[in-house]
Amino acid sequence: MNIVEDIRPLTEFKRDTAQFVAHLQETRRPAVLTVNGKPALVVMDAAAWQETQDQIEYARSVAAIRQGLRQAQAGEGTEAATFFASAEFQGV
Repeated sequence: MNIVEDIRPLTEFKRDTAQFVAHLQETRRPAVLTVNGKPALVVMDAAAWQETQDQIEYARSVAAIRQGLRQAQAGEGTEAATFFASAEFQGV
């Protein structure tokens, strides 16, 4: 984030939305919009937003895998054959 370019008043966004959107698409950086000098909204290009969401999902997946590996190393959990044969898996 570039504090000079990416923090702007909401009135500027409303005054020149087309130029603002073009800037968002060009830089692919989010912009913070302020109201009365205080941060109020964050806007960003849809492709950049999707990329951010994908990165978050990847990080969550990696964290879950690491947690599972730690649990397995600690001897926690259930053998796969036991789990799949269980009433819990069978939906009972």
